[in-house]
Amino acid sequence: MEQKDFGNQYEFKYTVRFMKRHWILITVVFVLALAASIVASFLVTPRYKSTAILFPTNSNRVSKAILAERYSMDFLDNGSERDCEFAIQILSSQSMEDAVCNKFNLLEHYGIDSNDPERLFKLHNYYIGNVSVKRTEYLGVEISVLDVDPKMAADMANFIAINYDSLCSKILKERANDAYRVMQQVCAEAESDLNKYIEQWKSDKDNLYLNQLISYKSKQIAELQTRMAETKVDRDEHVSYKFWLDQAAPADKKAYPKRAVIVLLGTFGTLLVLILGLLIADRSRKNDD
Repeated sequence: MEQKDFGNQYEFKYTVRFMKRHWILITVVFVLALAASIVASFLVTPRYKSTAILFPTNSNRVSKAILAERYSMDFLDNGSERDCEFAIQILSSQSMEDAVCNKFNLLEHYGIDSNDPERLFKLHNYYIGNVSVKRTEYLGVEISVLDVDPKMAADMANFIAINYDSLCSKILKERANDAYRVMQQVCAEAESDLNKYIEQWKSDKDNLYLNQLISYKSKQIAELQTRMAETKVDRDEHVSYKFWLDQAAPADKKAYPKRAVIVLLGTFGTLLVLILGLLIADRSRKNDD
């Protein structure tokens, strides 16, 4: 009975025989793959990366932080994890994307035909491929932009950070305006009731129940007017909802592509496919024999 070899000795001998049979083809393919990968790495348009970092504030209501007596958070403190998630949601929103695309005319910048029926879909894919927003280790938010123009990348990152204030202000002011309008209506109704009670009290000043109603309504109106004053501050005053840490600056070195990575992956990936193909061909030939 023929004894079969197992282990490293057999594998090494098989490898030597395999290389002897195919070394010319492997060498030729290696050289061609290396040359093609080098050429391809230089054909890829380089892109530059700019990054802006900000910290969201801890409160979205300036009135509570400054005017309220029992508010426990400092207006000058950084935001919490909840504020950080809120900031990421705003920075990644469709409203932010639309503002950036309109500001920098990205449809034309990315070379997308304005008559293309899928232009918005393509623009969105370009945008999310070049713009990223992520949380940092210490509850900050990092805005990164890739572009073929380093100045464009820096301008876009800074605009996104600046426009964050505008979007926050718009959202919160609309909410404050709605709240102010409701409180105005409630306050007007309370003042109307108070005037009615006062008129009744003038003809019956000893009525204890009327005195209590007048006192209650007066306190209610005073509290409403205080809350209206706070809400009016939120509605009318403009504050920043972030702390700048790093503003984006034009990069002086490309971030993409990594030519060494392209060359290595292209060359050895091609070799791997070739060797696998040769091994399968050898096995098939042996089975046929």
